[in-house]
Amino acid sequence: MQGRSGPDRELFDAEAWARHLVPAGSVFAFLADHRRRLFPDEMFADLFPSSNGRPGLPADLVASTIVLQSLHSLSDADAVGALRFDLRWKVACGLPVDHGGFDASSLTYWRRRLARSERPERIFEVVRQVVAETGVLKGKTRRVLDSTVLMDAVATQDTVTQLIGAIRRVGRVVSGADTLIAACCTGHDYSKPGKPAITWDDPDARDALVSALVGDALALLAALAEQPDGSEQAAAVGLLALVAGQDVEPADGSDGTDGRWRIARAVARDRVISTVDPDARHVHKSRSVKIDGYKAHLIAEPDTGIITGCQLTRGGGEGAADGEAGQALLAADSTITSPAEILGDSAYGTADLLSAVVDAGHTPIIKPWPAPANIPGGFSPDAFTINHAAGTVTCPAGHTVPVRTGRTGRRTAAFTEHCADCPLRTRCTTANAGRTVTLHTHDKLLRAHRATATDPVFQATYRTHRPMIERTIAWLTRGNRRLRYHGTTKNNLWLHHRAAAVNLRRLVTLGLTHTDTGWALTATT
Repeated sequence: MQGRSGPDRELFDAEAWARHLVPAGSVFAFLADHRRRLFPDEMFADLFPSSNGRPGLPADLVASTIVLQSLHSLSDADAVGALRFDLRWKVACGLPVDHGGFDASSLTYWRRRLARSERPERIFEVVRQVVAETGVLKGKTRRVLDSTVLMDAVATQDTVTQLIGAIRRVGRVVSGADTLIAACCTGHDYSKPGKPAITWDDPDARDALVSALVGDALALLAALAEQPDGSEQAAAVGLLALVAGQDVEPADGSDGTDGRWRIARAVARDRVISTVDPDARHVHKSRSVKIDGYKAHLIAEPDTGIITGCQLTRGGGEGAADGEAGQALLAADSTITSPAEILGDSAYGTADLLSAVVDAGHTPIIKPWPAPANIPGGFSPDAFTINHAAGTVTCPAGHTVPVRTGRTGRRTAAFTEHCADCPLRTRCTTANAGRTVTLHTHDKLLRAHRATATDPVFQATYRTHRPMIERTIAWLTRGNRRLRYHGTTKNNLWLHHRAAAVNLRRLVTLGLTHTDTGWALTATT
């Protein structure tokens, strides 16, 4: 049953005794004055549909605590500790001076209910509604897309640790699997955590252990082939199958049927790095810098720094690419009410994102992907003239050939017969058959965008406004570069709470207040 805040103050109400000690213009003071208006009981009524039982914590109390916890980067225990001993928190949350707070597990309980609800991001959404009502974004016709890497909350595991951990996990969650493990898994004592004691600097000993662990995993998978889909049991079995295949390969001279395996000499694409947090991934910030964790994708208004949308994804795999995530954020941004300039670095210069921006009536101010030449100092694809209406391509030497479409839909223009005696061949191609130009599905759009990007106005706009997203990312990640939770769902919920808290602090700095006509700002941006 949902708890409710009463209208009457208690004898030792912190606001009555210590409100004058709370700094004016702070989030604490704002929540003290407006938390019930911002987080009414009705906003969370669906989380507690039953009217039976003992009343729980009031919605405005828990929501305000979550906002302050996210703003100050505290664990559940530290947040409740602050609520118990810090007068600012008591004033902000409407508690008496002698209130002992509540159990830290209540925050976990609320987050779990939020994550399972139809509107898990409602705290972020209500702050975004406040943003819209204040008009702070009125006339702001630019949005910037960017992403940042957040480190996971687990240690990266090696292949041996993952195999043992995956088998032990199956034993914990799958009914009867512990008996099967004892019967068919003989390569290690899986009742004990940690690695077995072997001579780790002996390659033969390592290969023998890997072979034994992979054999145990395959034997267990064969015995559990009838597990239902979509259950926690199936997830554990699926993780075991993935771990057993991603990091190993048959030993030299083996096809795997003889039970001889070794650790693969390459890193699997979209590799699981921990059985404790299967969603964590290797993330390449650059060619030389690698971080393990997740990616936080943002869309923000550059002048105010307001975050208008965010999404946390795995560090790699489906949905994690900047262009793909940027499309989803742009489509979901309800604050864009008129044609806007969409800014982003070259990671967002994909054909699909550019097409989505143009189709929505916006202007892409996105650093384009380069069109490199096949030969250093030679002709790039842009040196070839494309006549889309006529379906022809003209090379730098003036030869024109038709565009042909293959059975797979691939469009190419081959200059084979013109390249043999062409005086420009050495600057164009090294292929024996001559130069072939492949046209992208959005070739016309990509070429036009690369040409537009050379305009001084385009470049000035990009240099002036695109870097402003770094300020917003700094606000978001300060003290929060390492995540606290496991899994995409929990960490995505945290990201939205953090973004809501950062936005609220920004609005309070700009003088957020409530008047007879609604939310308003007393300062100008």
